[in-house]
Order: sequence, then C-alpha cells, then structure tokens
Amino acid sequence: MIEVNKLSQLEVRILGALIEKQHTVPDSYPLTLNALLAACNQKSSRDPVIDATEGELLVALDHLREQGWVLEVNKGRVLRYEQALAKVLRIPSQSVALLAVLMLRGPQTSGELRLNCERLHRFADISAVEGFLEELAARQPAALVLQISKQAGARECRWCHLLAGEPLVSSVEVPQLDLVARVAYLEQEVEKLKATMAAVLEK
Repeated sequence: MIEVNKLSQLEVRILGALIEKQHTVPDSYPLTLNALLAACNQKSSRDPVIDATEGELLVALDHLREQGWVLEVNKGRVLRYEQALAKVLRIPSQSVALLAVLMLRGPQTSGELRLNCERLHRFADISAVEGFLEELAARQPAALVLQISKQAGARECRWCHLLAGEPLVSSVEVPQLDLVARVAYLEQEVEKLKATMAAVLEK
C-alpha cells in the first residue's frame, strides 16, 4: 500500500468527486476534465468549498496518476479520468463510500455518514457504519480515519479521514478550547463582581 499522508486538499477532493460521480451519474463516468473540475468546485455538499483552476487540477491529476490513485481512460476522442481508491487501499466498497463522504463533506458523526452515504452505499444501521469506521481506524500500517473528541455542546463524536495526514489541531480542538476559555473568563469576572459587591456592602 502506498503512503496515504501525502495528498493535498485538491487531490483528496478529486478522489472524492470521482467516487461520488461514479455512483450518482454512472452514464457520464469516467469523467472528462471539465466535468471533474465542476464536481470539485461544486458548491453544494462540499466542505470546504474550493475554487480550483484547470491548471491546478491537471497538476493534481498528474500526481494522483503517478501514484496509482487515478487512471486515464481514452473514451472516444476525449480523455477521461477514473479513481482506483479501492484497489490502492484494498478496502471494500462500504469503506470507499465512507471515505468519499468524509473527503467531500468534512468531519461527520456516524449518523450523518449513514445519511450522506445513501447514494453511494446503503448501510442497514449506524452500528454497521461504526463497524467499518472502526476497521478503517485500526488499519495497519496506518489508520485511514480518526474519531475526533466531542466538541462543546455536541452529543456525538465526529470522524475525519486521514488521507491528507493528521487533521490540524486548530480545526478540531480550538472551538472547544475557546468556549472553555470564555467560560473560565466569565467565571473570573463573576467572582470579581462578587468581591466588589461584598466590599461595597461592608462599607
């Protein structure tokens, strides 16, 4: 298996878009360069939303093709592209569907993944989703997904993919830490007010 921690955001988006369109518009798959660019820059069902240029897409495709992630297909007079993620990583279609949705929509809970995977693979229940996620998390020599700690106010943990390496701490933990810091600050301010009021009453 090749290294999976060297993919850029655009390369991850390309793979996710190819997997999605393979299931949702099979008659148009493999995708032309223009169709793939539109899929990558799509505004709906994407997090983050990106605005890649054709030049950037071609550079990313060359790297993916060299690594075996993407294959070029001559269909008629137009060059088309198809993904080979399952072959490269040696994982089942259920795992491919989960990774694709994480690659396209960012971190999600098991319930969100089950709902958003509907068009790629229909999971019987959330426990089935979690079973495949746990397999991906325990994969050797390197995990393919990671369970993120609960953020403040969240009921469930979210999952993220690791195809571009470990997620940035700032994107995962800072919102929670910011809220904790705010609460601590407000508690300190309340204590100061109490002390001030007590001093005034004593006078």
